[in-house]
Formats: sequence, structure tokens, C-alpha cells
Amino acid sequence: MILALRALGVGDLATAVPALRGLRGAFGERTLALAAPTWLIPLIELTGVVDEVIPAAGLSPLRWDRDAPEVAVNLHGSGPESHRLLQATQPAKLWAFASAPAGHLDGPTWNEEDHEVHRWCRLLRHYGVPADESDLSLTVPDVDVPSGVTIIHPGAKSPSRRWPASRFAEVASALTTSGHRVVITGSESERPLCEQVAESAGLGRAAVPRTGLGELAGLVAKARLLISGDTGIAHLASAYGTPSVVLFGPMSPKRWGPPDRPYHRSIWHGIKSEPGDSMEPGVHPALLAVTPAEVLDAAAAF
Repeated sequence: MILALRALGVGDLATAVPALRGLRGAFGERTLALAAPTWLIPLIELTGVVDEVIPAAGLSPLRWDRDAPEVAVNLHGSGPESHRLLQATQPAKLWAFASAPAGHLDGPTWNEEDHEVHRWCRLLRHYGVPADESDLSLTVPDVDVPSGVTIIHPGAKSPSRRWPASRFAEVASALTTSGHRVVITGSESERPLCEQVAESAGLGRAAVPRTGLGELAGLVAKARLLISGDTGIAHLASAYGTPSVVLFGPMSPKRWGPPDRPYHRSIWHGIKSEPGDSMEPGVHPALLAVTPAEVLDAAAAF
């Protein structure tokens, strides 16, 4: 068995797809197991390369009651905690970035400025496994969702990456007026935010569909356009080649942005955060510098 660790969220999984495909290519018919949160299973299945999901939650210990892996691959972090989590399975080999505290010295040096896709492909190449950084695609799920909609996704895990709801609503209203069929998406916990944006934009609650992860992936795959912050759904647009406008705040698109394709637009002003700079609690100043007019100009290309 080959065991890979990536116990994080949607964007984290999506950016690891080229590395997972590299592992599949290198190890052929061997079982490829991915330690990841079980709620990601609908998306993991769309990679087409993972044979088994080992339930994982962040850096909590794995419940491991089987033979030691032939190779354990840390696609999660720089260590030492994630290294030790995999070392506890007693793998014959550990592929991971060098970490003296974890006693793992043969890996490449961690570079904080690497793009997330490049980071994990670089790790595999260090161990002699080729990985194609452009191979981000996911299978389109067989789900009943509308085609040709424009998705506005106002949520993000971190408040610093959430563009103000009022600005998303302004963009949604303008796009609706210009002929886009706009839907507002988010997790169940983000539903009040989505309904706020829809109401402010003059859209009904029908514009806020309830979607599981599979339905969300299908919606993105068939969409006309996605507008979102720097969050997981933006990586689904990269996977499906769906035109996107992605708004960045605390993190540069050089680290997490979409691939260099003509149908993706990243908006980032690169403003460093200073205490008291943000006019909205928790929102990064670089994100506040993005205007609705900028976003609409970018969207006009699609």
C-alpha cells in the first residue's frame, strides 16, 4: 500500500491532484490510500486515482490497524507533526520535506513561497517520480444541476479572505442586469451570508441552491463563470477549465492562484496588512482595495 496524507479542505485536495496522479503513475496497481477527511470523499472520487480513503482530521493520529505502508507520502505540510503522524504507521519509506525535529533528513528543503501545486510535485520529483503540474482536471460528476449559470461564492474559511457581502451583491445585481443567470453558493453554515447577498442583489432565495460537494463540483463544471475569493471553489474552476475571477487578500496568487490560463483572472493589490488598516473587521486591506467595478471589468471578458 502507498499512503498519502492530505487531511485538509477542498482547495488543498484540488491542488494535490497532480501529485496524486504522479503517485498513481509511479505505483501502478498498488493500492493508493489517501488519509483525508471523509466529507471530501465525493471530491476524492472525482480524481479517479485514489483506491481507499483513510479517515483523517487534521493532525489527529490515524487509526492504523493494518500492515505498514510501502511508502508514506506527506502531502500535508513541512513537519514535524505531519511527519510523525505518518511515521507512526511504520512505513518502509517516508517521502517528505526535510525535517530535523522529525528525524527525516533525506527530503528536499521546504520553500514557503512555492505555489501549492508546484510544492508537492517538486517533492515527488525529488524522489524520482514525475508529476505534471498542469494535470488538475477532475471528472465531471453525474448530478442534476443547471448549466450556464454564473456562480458567486461570497464565503471563505478565514474572515480575512471574505470580500464584503455588499460588494458581492453589487456585482451579482449588475451581472443579472447584463443577462447572467446568477446563483449564490456556500456551505450550510454560510447560507445566511448567501441569502444576504441574494436579497441585497434583488434575487430570490431560489438563487441560493443547497448543494453537496458533488453537486457543487457539477455546478462549477457546467458554469459560465465563477466569481469568488481565494477559497476552495476557485480550485474547482481550475480543475474544470471554468472561467473565473478570483479575489485575493492576505495570500498572493503566486502561492494559491489559478494556473496561467486566459480564462482565469486573479485580482490582487498586494497591500501589506497593518494594524487598524481594515475598515471592515478582519478583512484584509488588499481585499478591501478590490472594487466591484474591477470585478465587473474582469467578468466582462467572459
